[in-house]
Amino acid sequence: MWGALITELWLPDMASTVDLERLEQLFGSRTWPEQWIWSSCLDPDSFTSPPQDSSVLMLARSLSQSLRVLDLSSCIAITNVSIQAISSYLLRLTVLRLAWCKELTDRGFLGIEEAREEHNHRRENLEHNPPAVSYSTWDESRWQHPASLQTLQQLQELDLVACSKLTDASITKVIRFPDLRRLSLSLVPEITDASLAAVARGCPSMEQLSVSHCGKLTDKGFMEAASSLRRLQHLVIAGCNQLTHQTLRTLSQACKQLKSLDVSMCQGMSMADIELFQAQSPLQPWVQSRFVGGADLSFTL
Repeated sequence: MWGALITELWLPDMASTVDLERLEQLFGSRTWPEQWIWSSCLDPDSFTSPPQDSSVLMLARSLSQSLRVLDLSSCIAITNVSIQAISSYLLRLTVLRLAWCKELTDRGFLGIEEAREEHNHRRENLEHNPPAVSYSTWDESRWQHPASLQTLQQLQELDLVACSKLTDASITKVIRFPDLRRLSLSLVPEITDASLAAVARGCPSMEQLSVSHCGKLTDKGFMEAASSLRRLQHLVIAGCNQLTHQTLRTLSQACKQLKSLDVSMCQGMSMADIELFQAQSPLQPWVQSRFVGGADLSFTL
């Protein structure tokens, strides 16, 4: 299978857009390879500013039929405009990484039209950002009827680490992907047990889940979610201080495929709890347990 990491197609300027002529030079035509992989994880010295919404708009339109893996991690400048472009055009994505994209909100994920003043502000930004793609290349109908992230039904991996403006309002309604195997919601502090339960029900293929430092999660949430996480193999709940031995008991009883568990910095657990969990779990999973039980982190500094 063809594959390519599109890094050389970045332009070291404010626009950072995909150059279609260079794509043709590389592959001889506009019939692109079967699978494109596009990543923003480049040398920060290679261009002068982080990717903008205009870059994502151009990319989404240009590679809508072929892009499979999109990594926008740490693209701190992108907004809901990018999410709506991705949801509207990149329906064949299997991997989407948005870690540390802190401007993304529930409205973008839900496909709810922004308030009129914000809508106009973003439009002006696109129109006055040459040589980036202009607002005219974004179909007016897309703005009037934005799509939700749920249109990406082929997703197998989704990384939302530190997308701190997201809440239960979007997570409970949008994260419903039948083939999703890997999900990270770590450092999304506003999600609660409602999100955990909804994700478990909506993603029956889940094998890897990370919800570290999500301080509102409780034992009750895992009691409700665990029965839907029967394929779960790797779980990270580090820094979830409301979780106790009850969550460990629930996992040992319901998640019989679990191979690894990270409970580092979980103040509500003890080493005795962890040893009992391992003894009771069918596969005796490996457990990362640094500083459990409220150990003094300053001791190692």
